[in-house]
Amino acid sequence: MSPEPARPSEPVLHQHRRVAESFGVDAGRYDRTRPPYPDALVERIVAPGLDVLDVGCGTGIVARQFQAAGCTVLGVEPDARMADFARRGGVEVEVATFEAWDPAGRDFGAVVAGTAWHWVDPVAGAAKAAQVLRPGGRLAVFGHAFQLPPELLEALGAVYRRVVPDSPFNVQSMRQALDGYQELYARFGDRIREVDGFTDPEQWRFDWERFYTRDEWLDQMPTHGSLTQLPPDQLAEVFDGVGAAIDAMGGGFTLPYATMAITAVRTSAT
Repeated sequence: MSPEPARPSEPVLHQHRRVAESFGVDAGRYDRTRPPYPDALVERIVAPGLDVLDVGCGTGIVARQFQAAGCTVLGVEPDARMADFARRGGVEVEVATFEAWDPAGRDFGAVVAGTAWHWVDPVAGAAKAAQVLRPGGRLAVFGHAFQLPPELLEALGAVYRRVVPDSPFNVQSMRQALDGYQELYARFGDRIREVDGFTDPEQWRFDWERFYTRDEWLDQMPTHGSLTQLPPDQLAEVFDGVGAAIDAMGGGFTLPYATMAITAVRTSAT
């Protein structure tokens, strides 16, 4: 979720391991505040008895949705704190980056990644997915994009420039956030095309919205990659600036989301 770079560079983000493995600093908050994925997305992937590998499973948000749909799920997660939280919620998890993870001869009917594929080397990740998918199995990587209201966007830009001047956040790119994420997922598709054994990738999109109160929005802000490592005093300044903007909007706002997905089917063993 933003504020992160609105036009992220997928060949670079996966190298930022300090950020990629920082979300477990408050795993409970992450799990409580990050939104789940549209039921329609899950329904397009699931099948009776499907066994799923959840890449970058985090606290288990995606895994629990697939479990509720009748799937068996194994998570792979590099942050042991996130993995421990997911296990407490009933998800089996192995701690590793996906690129280094050892499947030990296991294969799966689907490989999924929710708001995690940008932390994976896009070509090596697709090759590993091809290795562990059975023919006919599906790779599906997906994540949320959203468009902030203009008045909140301006307030965010001002407070970030003052408090976190070296943050990758910038107002202009956030104005084009949905287009930026659509381009990112299109690039994920291009990387999958570089790996033998997949059908031509498809891009899916699911539009929905959610209302946030001031407290709800501030509660989830520390789970953003640009804020997970801020000291408490700087984080408090960000909260003050953003909270004042939301108060000026009447204490809450409706946020339009687009959940983007790239998916391809394993054709044959290589």
